[in-house]
Amino acid sequence: MEYVRFGKTDRLVSRIGFGGAVAGLKNYLGSYDPKNEEDKSGVIKAILKAFELGINYFDTAPGYGNGESEKIFGEALSGVKPEDIFLASKVGEWDRDKVLYSVENSLKNLKRDYFDLLQIHGSSYTKEASYDILKEGGMLDIMEDLKRQGIVKFIGFTSEDNNEGVYDFIASGRFDTIQLCYNFIFQHPYEPSRPFGSLYKAEEKELGIAIMRSTTSGTFQKWIKLVNPTNTFDYTRALIQFVLSNPLVDVALIGMRTASMVEENVSILGDTAGRISLDYLHERYI
Repeated sequence: MEYVRFGKTDRLVSRIGFGGAVAGLKNYLGSYDPKNEEDKSGVIKAILKAFELGINYFDTAPGYGNGESEKIFGEALSGVKPEDIFLASKVGEWDRDKVLYSVENSLKNLKRDYFDLLQIHGSSYTKEASYDILKEGGMLDIMEDLKRQGIVKFIGFTSEDNNEGVYDFIASGRFDTIQLCYNFIFQHPYEPSRPFGSLYKAEEKELGIAIMRSTTSGTFQKWIKLVNPTNTFDYTRALIQFVLSNPLVDVALIGMRTASMVEENVSILGDTAGRISLDYLHERYI
């Protein structure tokens, strides 16, 4: 297993993480029901296989199936010592009481007294939203208080965007981690030929950098089927290697529902010869 220092958290984490959306969301990226015992059992086996093979970064959220993903993670990891994994969840509510209630529920679902990382679960942040989060008495103050109490060890945020709110959060210096959408199609956080992008700014602030939608959440595969319907090549390996090739990326999050998927993704991680030079890829002249 390949490990990396996760920014200023100073924790060593596996370079691929177990993404929890597929564990809790019904029919997300394929037929699946978290309340179906057979489906649920497959994910639990996948989580245990991931831990067995050295994956120690597990990312979930109450928003993934109204707590179903957290409950599955809690059941699967109940016999694992807290210090042996890096467990991350999220909160999507900004009101103080709702934040506290959400975290309390997450702890129950995860069967833990604490978890490592609490992230703001956001897709896009307007200027007004980022101001409300950062202001005195705002959501970030509440998260920092939870951190001081030891209920969570670190705090971060997630975003699908590369907009002003993301840069405001990074510049604040108050977050430990960032989780962004970045992959072969959505390369907006990283433009190496300029260079420009929020990944560079996050690296400057020593944030731990995790990537969501590492395999494009099926978008690239849909495009291939549209332009080349007879194509039979599986691009999953190449898509994962593209993200892992980025020198600023610490963790590539991947959703996995079976133990065999875990084994395949761990083998991809071990194939360092499959990494590419992104600088070379972006060269326009020879």
